[in-house]
Amino acid sequence: VHFLASDWMRGRLTGSSEAALAASYIESRFRRLGLEPLGPEGAFLQAFTLYWAALAESNRLRLRFGGGLEREARLLEDFAPSLFAADARVRGQACFAGYGIEAPELGWNDLNGDVAGRILLVIDGEPGAEDPKSPFDGLVTSIHADGLRKIFNAQRRGATGILFVDPSQQEQAVDRFPGQARSHWPAEPPRIKRYALMAQTRGVRIPAASISPALAQTLAGDRKLSELVAQAQRGSFHPLPLADVEVELETHLRRHYLDDHNVIAAVRGADPELKSEAVILSAHYDHNGADSSGVFNGADDNASGVAGLIEIAEAYALAVRNNQRPRRTVIFAAWGSEERCCGPLLGAWAWTLHPWWPLEKTAAVLNMDMIGRSEEVPEGGGSKFRGLAVQTAASNANAVNLIGTSFSPDLREAARAANRDFDLELKFRYDNNRSNLLRRSDHWPFLQSGVPALFIHTGLHPDYHTIYDRPEKIDYAKMTRITRLVYQLSWNLARQPARPRFLRPRPIPDPD
Repeated sequence: VHFLASDWMRGRLTGSSEAALAASYIESRFRRLGLEPLGPEGAFLQAFTLYWAALAESNRLRLRFGGGLEREARLLEDFAPSLFAADARVRGQACFAGYGIEAPELGWNDLNGDVAGRILLVIDGEPGAEDPKSPFDGLVTSIHADGLRKIFNAQRRGATGILFVDPSQQEQAVDRFPGQARSHWPAEPPRIKRYALMAQTRGVRIPAASISPALAQTLAGDRKLSELVAQAQRGSFHPLPLADVEVELETHLRRHYLDDHNVIAAVRGADPELKSEAVILSAHYDHNGADSSGVFNGADDNASGVAGLIEIAEAYALAVRNNQRPRRTVIFAAWGSEERCCGPLLGAWAWTLHPWWPLEKTAAVLNMDMIGRSEEVPEGGGSKFRGLAVQTAASNANAVNLIGTSFSPDLREAARAANRDFDLELKFRYDNNRSNLLRRSDHWPFLQSGVPALFIHTGLHPDYHTIYDRPEKIDYAKMTRITRLVYQLSWNLARQPARPRFLRPRPIPDPD
């Protein structure tokens, strides 16, 4: 922890030499332990390509109305291209398509109609976002709210372009769209860039942009945008042509590419049949770099999880040397680019798209992210504590959150069994909570791939994502007990005959 979170490591920002050094350090530890590489030609490093972008010339949005009237939308005032947009120019009739969601498993389809050749207007997010009984993921923002998924939905149905609107950006006569557009597309490249994963966006062929609520109302014509939103929230929406409006949409980006890496190693299982299945232990090694205020050391987030991962890997290596090999294969994964927007968890997503071990042969994932402190939520703590009850570190001194058990009650019971020798207070909370913690670490891509996965997390605290998350503030005794718990849980999962079952949960009330 003291090495990874030292000032010299400069916060391990994606794309920096220090992040690359962190990956090399983890790789060297895996090699020294004698772990097995899983990549081609004995590779421990799994490369994936990211890009960040700036606006190119010729981003344009023009509306043509009946009677020959035209309106030229203003860039970063009325509209802004999506980071995922293709370099393309299209013209077509506008069509309102609700939230643009296709979720057949939930009986929800906003594109149940002819949208071929149309430019779709869709609402950001998902219906029932503030409803704990929402059919999606309750208070957690589900995968169906992702803009990239909506782009692919539209493209698959033959739409030629897509426009997103967030009606909440204009409330009480205050238009917040221009400020948010300029924060997404600043005049100078920011220190912390918005990245996208090439493997996720490579198939996008249509232009995509966000527009202001005022411009969306212009598109809607005589229909009130608020009424269209209310109609879309009630259930699957039949696309509604906006007959008097033709849209010309053109988006162009200047993309800048870089490679990042996951660090992967394994201990091969001993059972002739079960060794084809794997238990993955993981943690991310990147953080938020440094600026004029100081270094964002990221001791708890997430040097703590990486240290736990290396310690568990060493325990397995020692077990193998003593002829105590697990029945299933155990994989150790240090993910890159977990922190990075848009669509964070980029290293873990890269693995699920191109895994070195089949997802269908992955029995469980145990992901450690922030295991070195105690949850502390102060009064008036601000937006980063949204949805979390006020609580003291002392009240959580023996506690660890296990998030994701609603997808696998078997994992919940396995964790309880593994905890018998450690007597930690296991808190099964935040699976349905406005904090969105369920989807804020690297277990989330696995849950979306149907793999049982746990987020082991001692909770947020006032030093989270600040320059004060330093090594001397880690509770090393507690972190040791949590690491031993995770090791024991993984060992049990790697040896038991049956895999934990995966369930698609209905949204449940959060106990806290």
